[in-house]
Amino acid sequence: MGERIAEHEDERFMAAAIRLSRWHTGRTSTNPSVGCVIVRDGVIVGRAVTALGGRPHAEPQALAEAGELARGATAYVTLEPCSHHGKTPPCADALIASGVGRVVISVTDPDVRVSGRGIAMLQEAGIEVTTGVLEEEGRQSLSGYLTRQTKNRPYVTLKLAVSADGMIGREGVGQVAITGPEARAQVQALRAETDAILVGIGTAIADDPLLTVRTPGLEAQSPVRIVLDPALALPLTSKLVETAKDVQVIVVAGEEVSPLGSEEGLPPSALPGISPTRGEIGKGPAPSSSDSNVPASANLGQGAVGEMSGRTEGGNTPADPTEMASRRAALESAGVEILYCNPYHPEVLLPALATRGISSLLVEGGAKTAKLFLEAGLVDRIQLYQAPVVIGEGGIESPLQATDIPSGFAHRGTYIFGADRLDEYERET
Repeated sequence: MGERIAEHEDERFMAAAIRLSRWHTGRTSTNPSVGCVIVRDGVIVGRAVTALGGRPHAEPQALAEAGELARGATAYVTLEPCSHHGKTPPCADALIASGVGRVVISVTDPDVRVSGRGIAMLQEAGIEVTTGVLEEEGRQSLSGYLTRQTKNRPYVTLKLAVSADGMIGREGVGQVAITGPEARAQVQALRAETDAILVGIGTAIADDPLLTVRTPGLEAQSPVRIVLDPALALPLTSKLVETAKDVQVIVVAGEEVSPLGSEEGLPPSALPGISPTRGEIGKGPAPSSSDSNVPASANLGQGAVGEMSGRTEGGNTPADPTEMASRRAALESAGVEILYCNPYHPEVLLPALATRGISSLLVEGGAKTAKLFLEAGLVDRIQLYQAPVVIGEGGIESPLQATDIPSGFAHRGTYIFGADRLDEYERET
């Protein structure tokens, strides 16, 4: 009986640490958002979450709050304490120095610099260590970090809002409100805890979305905004370009439009260049933002630029090199970063984003873009909103319905927001 009570207490305090870890999800740069609570005689005497930007880590902050009360106490940590010297000393050392008597861990760190070493350091110091407490919940809270560490890519969530007649929008009319305010507020919360959000150029042109977090108080948590734009067709007067200096925008352009693409001895495979260009080109004066340099195709509706037409080439590239150089210069002058990496090969793009510290990606725009990631088998979670709205004639058919969820996905839950229903599915590992 006593053992079961102790197990229940471990789960209760670990649940508190996991809730705490979610406070800074998506806001800790390349480091995971970890929660730590220090418990003495059944009372929490110290608690912390990884600081914004990733430092300091949770453990030293929680220990500092506990002070002398940490001696002999139990520390609950959602991720194995680090054991290596980076920009900060190892958290395992901090726990040892504090005199804690026991450490309870939810998830072992897959980072090769840590995996098992943090636990070994604690045990060698005579500290009792328990692992795997609420491990499934802990893994969910750390899904982005764990995916980047084990698969070298971000954790990908596909979000779709589908009407009663199976549509996600209407041709030629821009954004269509399918879900109600309650569901839209939930999507804003999802954006706030995600590192980056991605749409195709067709959606960017047809809808002219902002893709920021608009919930009062959470505006600063807007994700990096990414557009699959093979021919640099994003209008200079778009909301994305006009706000690029406030919230980061990355345009993923085709390798064939790179200023380096024609250089002898540089194969296309070398071009994704993990980091985007900034100031490499266009040293001369940038053209005005009148959109006079937008290729003619950019003025057409969704899909006109070939959001996935030509899977490997990704749309039409203007033939005039001078025009393309002018487009690059204008976009960069506006603050847009350009990543030269075939937009329609997500198996190449996602690792390039991971090297930039992007651990979680929300794919939110375009039927063809959604289909691209689904067909590549690179979606980890599906959020499928179903609304009673009927789109009718001219509707854009959803690439996915509740009746044809791909194999390998498990249904994780159903949630009701106003008149709308959200079904969440996650890829089984």
